[in-house]
Amino acid sequence: MNPPRSTSDGETLPIPPDFSLVLGGPLYQLWRGTRLAGDTLELLHRRVLAAVVLTWVPLVLLSIAEGHAWGTTVTLPVLYDVELHVRFLLALPLLILAELTVHQRMRPVVGQFLDRGLIPDASRAQFDAAITAALRLRNSVAAELLLIAFVYVVGVGVIWRTQGALDVASWYGGPADGRWKPSLAGLWLSFVSLPVFQFLLVRWYFRVVIWARFLWQVSRIDLRLIPTHPDRAGGLGFLGAVAYAFAPVLVAQGVMMAGAIASKIFYAGATLPAFKVELIGLAALMVFAILGPMLVFAPKLEAAKRAGLREYGTLAQRYVREFDGKWLRGGAPADEPLIGSADIQSLADLGNSYEVVKGMRFVPFTGQTVLQLAITTLLPVLPLMLTMISLEELLERLLKVVF
Repeated sequence: MNPPRSTSDGETLPIPPDFSLVLGGPLYQLWRGTRLAGDTLELLHRRVLAAVVLTWVPLVLLSIAEGHAWGTTVTLPVLYDVELHVRFLLALPLLILAELTVHQRMRPVVGQFLDRGLIPDASRAQFDAAITAALRLRNSVAAELLLIAFVYVVGVGVIWRTQGALDVASWYGGPADGRWKPSLAGLWLSFVSLPVFQFLLVRWYFRVVIWARFLWQVSRIDLRLIPTHPDRAGGLGFLGAVAYAFAPVLVAQGVMMAGAIASKIFYAGATLPAFKVELIGLAALMVFAILGPMLVFAPKLEAAKRAGLREYGTLAQRYVREFDGKWLRGGAPADEPLIGSADIQSLADLGNSYEVVKGMRFVPFTGQTVLQLAITTLLPVLPLMLTMISLEELLERLLKVVF
């Protein structure tokens, strides 16, 4: 909790509402009620274990009971389903882990806006209202019920049945008499495992929307941006660092894509290059989802840069004119030495400040951030390159790139 702050007139401002994208909502209350989480999302291992036991273990046990765990009774036995295992043993824990990382790294955001003096005293109520609105959406029961309905109707009922399920006899079902007939494991997958996973996933999308809405509301405030701030983003550079908190979500998306591609490569005769459009699209979409909300600050950053160039340009013109008159036109006192004069250092400092303003970005993140988030998203796909070339050849190519 942030301490109370005072205005320039000495008036004490109220403590802002605590900010966390994850400490709220029906699922969070369920975690706490079942002792799978503490007040600040402790007991991560319990939540991961519970999720795996609920989603993955029954599928394996039911498939064993039906004789679809291994062997040749079906084209795709459960133990050979790469997509299944990476989805529920890797991506699902990553989505749960992301709650903790986002909470820990995003919680100080409110303090940064206030500690850096970006929020004027007169706009403090507007800033607090933005926080309260975000927390209200985060805690909404109706929102999570709508997400559950969306998962069952669209996520499982449409997308998975038309795009995700392979058109071969598998552990979760297969064609029979011209119709798709699910197995017992397939029924559990459709009604329990997939809905749980997709709910956690779309819940993260909803949280990104809440974050984007909060940033948009903050961007409507007349922020006190400083063009000479060394982060070259007027003091908003800390927002770019917050983006890395979503790394587990990006990796989870990459894992899902890698699993889906692996299944099509191993059981549908596809090749990795056939998915290059999907991979590029995934990386672009996920990077934009995380960094796109910060673009709302671009107009204010651009205006701050223009004002900074104008004001520091005027100041520089005045200083260099006086410097020129003093040291080049004979205006300096005869007993004032040139060597060691603070005027020269001040001239250099002013030049450096002007260069900082010239280098100010219109977004609170760098190109390096974009690249790192894209690589994070696509990293899980890297092992699939072994379906095209040998491990030895892959390592040799990577070494050539690095060195």
